[in-house]
Amino acid sequence: MAIATTYLPSPDNFADVLERLGGIPLNRIRFQPPPGTAREKDVLAALEAPRKRICELVDGVLVEKPMVAREALLAGAIIEYLGAFVRKHGLGCVLAPDGILRLMPGLVRIPDVSFISWDSIGADEFPQEPIPALAPDLAVEVLSRGNTPKEMERKLREYFDVGVQTVWLIQPKTQTAQIYTSPTNCRQVPKNEVLEAGNLLPGFRLPLKKLFESTKRRRSGR
Repeated sequence: MAIATTYLPSPDNFADVLERLGGIPLNRIRFQPPPGTAREKDVLAALEAPRKRICELVDGVLVEKPMVAREALLAGAIIEYLGAFVRKHGLGCVLAPDGILRLMPGLVRIPDVSFISWDSIGADEFPQEPIPALAPDLAVEVLSRGNTPKEMERKLREYFDVGVQTVWLIQPKTQTAQIYTSPTNCRQVPKNEVLEAGNLLPGFRLPLKKLFESTKRRRSGR
């Protein structure tokens, strides 16, 4: 895993902040503490505040996660299917959308779903610290209107820089997905095909149709 810090000098202006973070909406950038000065303790403090905020730490900036209810529902469905498979085969742990991970010093990311193998954990029990220094083997991002292409390009680079093997980008609007095995190696998954993770999770298959049915009422007799 990479060990270099990602802390950069404090930005000079809002344009600098936006450029670094991939042009995300301003309402996702927390200004307390001031951009460029945030640390891991601020990530935890945001979770414990009266109005709980799930924030990543990027270049000393707290960046609020944009997930809303429907995206959270889809992430929950992926956790249900993926978690059952992982538990059945004793492969590792599956984290929910508030599973905070230190990818490297100064960089805290929170994939919407994370699978971390026991080999990557390197122990027989998941770490107890609130922000463990772990990179997922599989990272899942359920995209929302608040995400930008440049933001996701940066996330993909970071994920693969620290050893992530596979990234799923879920597209709720089109009910499709992309499977990345490097920042530039992507396979498009149409709405009638399946999510899989190759040798990382051999035998796991989740049809996108089945995933998106989790957002619809299931009537008796169907």
